[in-house]
Amino acid sequence: MIKLLIVDDSALMRRLLTTVFQAEGDFDIRQAHNGKEAVQLNNEFRPDVLTLDINMPEMDGITALSLIMAERPVPVVMVSSLTEKGALATFEALHLGAVDYITKPDGTISLSITEISEKLVAKVRAAAKAKVKGTSVRGLAQRLRDEREKPPVPAVFVRRNLGKEGLVLIGVSTGGPRTLEDILPLLPADFPWPVLIAQHMPPSFTRTFAERMNAMCPLAVIEASQPMSVDAGTIYIGKGGADMLLSRRSGKLTVLAKPESREHMWHPSVELLGHSALECCDPTQVVAVMLTGMGYDGADAFTAIKKLGGRTIAESEESAVVFGMPAELIKRSGASVVLPAEKIAKQLTTWAGR
Repeated sequence: MIKLLIVDDSALMRRLLTTVFQAEGDFDIRQAHNGKEAVQLNNEFRPDVLTLDINMPEMDGITALSLIMAERPVPVVMVSSLTEKGALATFEALHLGAVDYITKPDGTISLSITEISEKLVAKVRAAAKAKVKGTSVRGLAQRLRDEREKPPVPAVFVRRNLGKEGLVLIGVSTGGPRTLEDILPLLPADFPWPVLIAQHMPPSFTRTFAERMNAMCPLAVIEASQPMSVDAGTIYIGKGGADMLLSRRSGKLTVLAKPESREHMWHPSVELLGHSALECCDPTQVVAVMLTGMGYDGADAFTAIKKLGGRTIAESEESAVVFGMPAELIKRSGASVVLPAEKIAKQLTTWAGR
């Protein structure tokens, strides 16, 4: 049995969520109607996983999460609204250690739960098995200093300098925002290649996420919401609710946001991004990085990149929140190297000749 604690101030929402998980037959469920009760029941009931609302009286979800991660860390799936304010709160929750989030669709609550029930159950099941990344005691600046002082990556990882025309692709899903926060700020301001990121995320979240990362990183970070040229030293976040593709326009590498492909399950699609890079770029100049996430999105495309002479990195099991996507790349013999998240930025910097 999976011990689940449902935390929400709405009695109707608690009842609907409980009905969804009771129908699965393998959940032992308790409820809390605010953050204060959640902290208490986390210690008493000792759940395997929580669903946690953000906006609650007496103690909100963010405050409760910070206490939970300090007292008894446990995988948490945030229940968020599809608003800019909801997105900001969700990213703060992920930074504090939440594993994943589910967004509440607009409309009647009962109909909304029906729309997201399958995805919600899948996320909670995955979260129950996930590694919890708690909040670091040290600030970001200290972590950056520590990383820069580490010895270089062993030469066995450095197969060649890919030159000035390199391109980095990153595929990531569950646990991604926090993992990207640990990687992207470590890329130096003179990093010479563009970085394109397909992070599975809803439409209203990616602009806020790009703005958050832009404030953290030496490189410029922007949401690729419309056709734009791909420039060196810039990080592009694929727009949620669309697929991110590369093409050539007047000989210039260009990133496009296309409507979601019905042939692919996850969006922005890592698989489509990888194949589009193969169609318009020299594979030997491409580096593809597969980070934490459920499923297999991008595994075939990134394996093809490696077979055609590119370089690929799979995040190791020791650091991945959910090892699904990197494991699928490794299973296909598609990983040139397997590295924990904290070593990936240094490997990219080394390959780029910096």
